[in-house]
Amino acid sequence: MIGIFSAFGAAISWTYACFIWRSQTEKYNSIDINLLKNIIAFLIFLPAFINISVLNDFRSIVTLLFSGVIGIGLGDTFYIKSLQLIGTRRTLSIETLSPILATLSGEIFINENLAFRSYVGIFIISISLFILLRQRTNLFVNNLTTINEQNNLRIYIFPFLSVLCAVLGGLLSRIVFLESNLSPFQTTEIRLLGAIIFLITIKKFSINFFLKNLDLNEQKRFLLSIFLGTNLGILLQQIVFKTLPLGIGWTLLSTSPVISLFFATKEEGQITKVVLFFTTLLFLGLCLIIL
Repeated sequence: MIGIFSAFGAAISWTYACFIWRSQTEKYNSIDINLLKNIIAFLIFLPAFINISVLNDFRSIVTLLFSGVIGIGLGDTFYIKSLQLIGTRRTLSIETLSPILATLSGEIFINENLAFRSYVGIFIISISLFILLRQRTNLFVNNLTTINEQNNLRIYIFPFLSVLCAVLGGLLSRIVFLESNLSPFQTTEIRLLGAIIFLITIKKFSINFFLKNLDLNEQKRFLLSIFLGTNLGILLQQIVFKTLPLGIGWTLLSTSPVISLFFATKEEGQITKVVLFFTTLLFLGLCLIIL
């Protein structure tokens, strides 16, 4: 049960943080936001490095560093860019594809097989997702530019890349938990370190500490988003990877689109009955997978 509750907790934390991060994409680029949030989160969890044996856990540490580069460094950067381009609910909805990829990855690479009803649930999720993504024909970018979704499918490349990176990072984390005794706290910190090394290299060791440019209320909200979305979110995510099969874990984590309904009206206007129905159907598909 701890894995199930952790998954829902991670989804709630991540969803709330996404709306705060999206507000910053109008002023700062996705790499700067991702790098700064990871550095602050890394410093918060710094005591987690205590009792890590580099020699005994060297292979697992290297694997986790790569997991951080792929899942957090690349994945979160694509994710934040997607928030800027297509909004929070659409980004989170496309993230619902992750159970399909995670299930296949778990079966192929670590021999995790799910029951038949789980595949039925995945099919329901896929259909619901397809309908949800076709509900609106236009979207606004930074409240200035209108983009026709049907003619600009390339704008969805960022959330799809985010999904691929996130699942691969999760797979590597799951492999580490199956082979080592590292704790979720320790694996979270190592993954953050990998992401920071990667991002700071891309930025040529130039860090934009834009936090000082925000007013006090914005600073508080941004710091809260880091604690919830990065520290708590990744920690809970690691607990999920430790306690649940990859496919089931990712399915529970993908409940974010349902949670985002509580925030979407601020960003995209009124939620239609069709959106509500298929989002509910999506959630029922998720329930079918875990029952």
